[in-house]
Formats: sequence, structure tokens, C-alpha cells
Amino acid sequence: MGTRERRQREIADREELLLDIAQELIRQDGLLNLQMSRIADKSEYAVGTLYQHFASKEDLLLALMTRYVKSHVSLFQRVAAWKAPSRDRMFAIGVADSRFISQCPDFFRVAQYTLSEVVWNATSPERRKTFFEVNDPLAEVVISIVDDARRAGDLTLHEQNAQEISMATWSMCLGYHNLAHAEGMLEDFSVRDPYSLMFRHLQYLLNGFGWKPLFDPADRTAIESLIQRIVKEVFDEESCLK
Repeated sequence: MGTRERRQREIADREELLLDIAQELIRQDGLLNLQMSRIADKSEYAVGTLYQHFASKEDLLLALMTRYVKSHVSLFQRVAAWKAPSRDRMFAIGVADSRFISQCPDFFRVAQYTLSEVVWNATSPERRKTFFEVNDPLAEVVISIVDDARRAGDLTLHEQNAQEISMATWSMCLGYHNLAHAEGMLEDFSVRDPYSLMFRHLQYLLNGFGWKPLFDPADRTAIESLIQRIVKEVFDEESCLK
């Protein structure tokens, strides 16, 4: 390894260390209490060194979120490789998403905050570009499942394209995550198991698209059996990032 490569490795390793510390402080003190000076103190680097890596605290949060997304992508890629009908694979995307959020609650807290208008608008174009690049494989996996369904005759797109079908699934899951993590929100509607309801609604959504074979969303036993099969065949031994 040459001098330049060694220097680049050192910079990358230091950035990972700073993100590890930021993640630890978020768990310890809460997201809103995160301070760049605390990260610097705990890492024993100068605050100026911290700003050589991250232009702002908002950039650091987006970098942390980007690192989480890399782990998220690996779960979606497992779904893409699963030898199952297209509809089961699309449903498995929802299962993958919910399992990731359940096992990595830090990711959802950081994502929810970082993607808010005030924080997002304060991030740098360079960090946003990296974030989009890391996210691209997520969209590619979901779109590929829609395309497989169309080619197999399981789904007719009519006036919608694959991206729009994918957006419907993503927005439903995102909405449920937001509601499920807002303490007391769903209890007012007597919803005790939001993710069970999400999976039923996901089946209703796929039925609405005419995605074959149609599924009875009222059959909770069948839904639970499908989820268990997905977990066993796709997600055994998966682990959350750090």
C-alpha cells in the first residue's frame, strides 16, 4: 500500500470511528443532545479535525444514516435473490423493512430527523450525492421485482410504471413506521399491533394492483405463515449494522 492509499485508509478509518462515537452518544444522550464538541472530546480529536470530515452536524447525521442504509441494502438484495414468486418477494420487501427498523431503531430515529426539511436542507450537496448513490440499489431491487412480475404475467402496469408501483409500497411502509414510533398515536385508534395491520394492508394494496396470485388479507394465519417462511428462507442469520 502506497503513502496515498495509506492516508486515505486512515481518513476512512477515522471517519468510521467518529460515526461510531456519534452513534454511541445518540443512544446514550438522545439525538437532540448530540454535539460536535462531545464527539471531539470522546474521540480525543480536535473539533477542527471533526469538521474536516463533516461540514456540519447535519452532514454527520446524513453520513450516519448513509452507513445504516448500506446494511439495509443487503437485506433487500437477499429478497431479490430469493427463489419465490414475484408477489411473495414484493411482500418480503415489507418484511425486510420492518425487521430492519425493529432491529435497528437508531436508524429510524436518525432517518426521521435527518430527512426533515430543516435538517435535510442544511446538508451539503456532496453528502446528499453519496446518500443517493447508496440508496440507488434499494430502488433497483424493488423495481426489478415489479419488472419480473410484469414479464411473468403476474402484474399488468396499466397507466403506472414500475417506479410508481414501488413508491406505493415504500410510502405505505414509511407511513406505518412513523405512526408506530409516535408513542400513543395508534393506541387512540385501538391499533395494538401496527405491523400486523401493515402486512394486511400491504396484501390489500397488492390485490388492488391486480398482482397475481391474489391473496386473502383477512387470512391472518396465512399472512403469519408467509412471514415465518420469509424469515426462515431469506433472513436467517441476518444482523443489524453495529
